[in-house]
This record gives sequence, structure tokens and C-alpha cells, in this order.
Amino acid sequence: MEEEVKLIDSYKLTVGGVIVDVHIYFEPQEVVPTYNISILNISPTTNIILAKLREEFVSKINIETREYSEDTIDTIKERFREEIMLLIRKYFPNIDTKTADLLMNHVIQQNIGLGNIEILLKDKDLEEIVVNNSVEPVWVYHKKHGWLKTNVVISKEARIRHYATMIGRDIGKEITLLKPLMDASLKTGDRVNATLSPISTKGHTITIRKFSEKPWSITDLITGNTISYEGASLVWLGIQNELSMLIAGGTGSGKTSAMNAIANFFPPNQRIISIEDTRELTLPNTLHWVPMETRLPNPEGKGEVTMLDLVVNSLRMRPDRILVGEIRRQREAEVLFEAMHTGHSVYATIHANNAAETIVRLTSPPINIAKFTLSALSMILAQNRNRRTGMRRTLQIAEMKENGDAEVLMQLDIQKDALVKLREPKRLYEILNLYTGLSPADIEKDLAEKAKILKWFVKQNITDVHQIGLIMAKYYRGSFKL
Repeated sequence: MEEEVKLIDSYKLTVGGVIVDVHIYFEPQEVVPTYNISILNISPTTNIILAKLREEFVSKINIETREYSEDTIDTIKERFREEIMLLIRKYFPNIDTKTADLLMNHVIQQNIGLGNIEILLKDKDLEEIVVNNSVEPVWVYHKKHGWLKTNVVISKEARIRHYATMIGRDIGKEITLLKPLMDASLKTGDRVNATLSPISTKGHTITIRKFSEKPWSITDLITGNTISYEGASLVWLGIQNELSMLIAGGTGSGKTSAMNAIANFFPPNQRIISIEDTRELTLPNTLHWVPMETRLPNPEGKGEVTMLDLVVNSLRMRPDRILVGEIRRQREAEVLFEAMHTGHSVYATIHANNAAETIVRLTSPPINIAKFTLSALSMILAQNRNRRTGMRRTLQIAEMKENGDAEVLMQLDIQKDALVKLREPKRLYEILNLYTGLSPADIEKDLAEKAKILKWFVKQNITDVHQIGLIMAKYYRGSFKL
């Protein structure tokens, strides 16, 4: 029996005045759906003329390549705008200004920018854009539909390398045969990894993890069923009372999104220092927040600023809270746990699949810190992504025992797709009683009030982190009433 092509989704994008039609469909002979883009407002005839224009323009670029070899993408685009416009006027003598600008942006995108990858970058529903080589089509990871093959193909390995070189040059990094690996970022905040053949044996690669245009809020996590009201209330209680927390999970499990969301609970009268390799966090603008980024060495091996440098330096900046992108090494972990022991609240992410694995990871090489120091940590929030369905969920919320073990308080019931309570907190309640005088009954009442506020956030559809920050400021002043 012959199967038909099945349309899964369709929508439109606008990129520099160019209207792009996106169709996601499943073809019977394919094993994954196809993500197809087509430009709507440039006719086939216009495309033929543009091809001639591009030939003339590219020949000019080749002549002048050396002159512009050290320029950034934006500088090169600016230098050639006038030249492109002259060619457009030559081939389209009666064109109006609006259409001329549209065609100019299209020519720049295709010949000086990242080509059709720039169209993919404009799709807010894409999380990852992957170039594997010049033979395969570009792959994308869609928020709703998972991994998809596109109809975009970069037909030459030299072109892939050219894109990687341009991206690196824009931020002062280089990728060469001697240095065939590169971590970089676009000006939009999107993270980029590139590799050159023969290290990647099938060809040059580029992997772009897109920066979320809208920061994740606690409301987003609740409405997406990532975390429950009760789980979010418990996390809020811990953060309000300055209890340190680690967010664990595998790659793509939503650790950074969860970090961004729980930062909604910070009070506005405390100084917050965040430390990341690539800036991803966006905290409410009501907060006293200083974001910091690491820096790789230049081609001469100078100027590096490491995560450890910034963690040590942050302790001299009178922080109340320290946020760290990821714990990877022993010295970073030792400094952070020392900060916890000296009264700072620390929040960090770590690669580990669950609470028990987090303890093993912390106490084994390469981090390898002493288990008795872990008692300074109060909570672990473990995130999980189901690779089959793409769903992200809070897997566990755990408290730390005095001996450095983790006690799971809430855990995801896979069958019910719900975060369920396993046991009542013990050490958390003891710590809160010691430092605040709150009894278990007082704490339960406070948790119920927090859940009520979170339900109001969802009902009012308050998802903007800055608006949530304002409400939190009122809450901590005691002037917020439902």
C-alpha cells in the first residue's frame, strides 16, 4: 500500500523582510519528519536574476577577500551594502526602495552571512541547529517535534569551514587545522561548537544551541508540567531562607532553564553574582545582579579568565548569592562549598542524572571533594528529559542529610506524569526551625500560601520574569495580597 505524505505542522517566518514558509511533514520513505523552508515573496524569475547578481558579486568578493579577511561579519556586510545595491539597481532598474532593501538583505544573508542557517536561527521553536557535513542535510531540534531533517544543504565543506571561521572571528576566536575544535557564541547569545575534519571524520561540523528569546519563568515550568505547585513551593521556601541548591541533570534536561526559573524567587535586597561560560541566565531587573563570563585564551595563549578565577573573585564582591553555570572541576567545587560553609547561598548546575548520582559525581574524580563537606548543601533539584518524547520534567527534589547522603522528598511518577511526595522533609525543617523558629505547622502553612500565589501566577498568565520580580519584591516587603 502506498502511504501519503502527512503534514504535521506549518507556519511562517519573516527574516529581513523575506517571508519564509515552514512545512513539517512525514514522508513514507523517511525515518524522521522533514522541516522544509521555502521563500514566498521572491519569485522564481527574480531568483534567476539574483543568481546572476550573486555570481558578479561573489567574483568581486573573491578579488577582495584578503583585504577583508580580518573584519567581522557586521563590518563586511556594511562594506558591501553599497556594492550590492548598485548591482540590484543594475539588474532591477525600476525597483522600489522597499523591495530593493528586501533583496539586499537576502543577498547579504546568502553570500556574506550564514545563508539559510540565518533563517533557521529566526525560528523560535528550534532549540538546536546541526551541520554534520556537506553531504547530509542540516538537522534541527524542534521544541514540539524533536529531531528533524531540513531541506537545507551546505554543499561544500569549504563553506562550512568559512561559516565557522566567521563566527569565531566575530568574537576573537579561531579554528584551524592545528586548533580544530572551537566553542564560541553568536551576538544573539546562541552557543556554537565547531569541529574540522579529520577530527570529525565525515566532514566539518557546526552545532548551534539557540539562546531562548524569552527567559524561562517559574510559571512556564508549572504550566509545562515540568514541576508541580508543591515542588515549586518547596524550592521557593528553600531559596527564601538562603538554602544552597544544586540543579542536576543530563544534557538538554533543562538545568539552565530551571536555574533561571528558581532565580525568580530571589529577594531584591541581596547582591547576586552569576558566573557562566556563555551568558544564558536572565534574572528579573528588580534584582541587584552582576553577571560575569569566563574568557578563553587568545591565539597566543594569553588573557584566559577561568571559572575558578571568577568564583574566587566573586567572594571579594560581597555577594549574598552566587550562581554558577556548571561545576566541572575539583577546585571550583572546593571554593563553592567553602563559600557555603562561610554563609553564602550557592546555586549551581551539575551533570548527573539523579540525586544519588550527584553525590557520586561530587565525591569521585574529577571533582572528588570530601563527602563530609556536602552537608553545607541543603537541596538537590534533579531534571530529566525523556529522549523519546522530548518532555522535560523535574525528576527529584532531595534534601541533604548530615552524613552527605541525599534523601529524596519528591519524585516523578512516570506512569502518572506527576511529581509525588515520598516523605516529609526532616533536615530542611530542622535547619529552618534552628534559624527562623518556624515549626513544621508554620512551614506547612507557608508552603500552602506559596502554592496559592503560584496558582494565581498561572491563572493570570504571568510569565515575564521582570513582572514576577516586581511581585516578589512586594511579597518580601509584605505588601503583596491576593
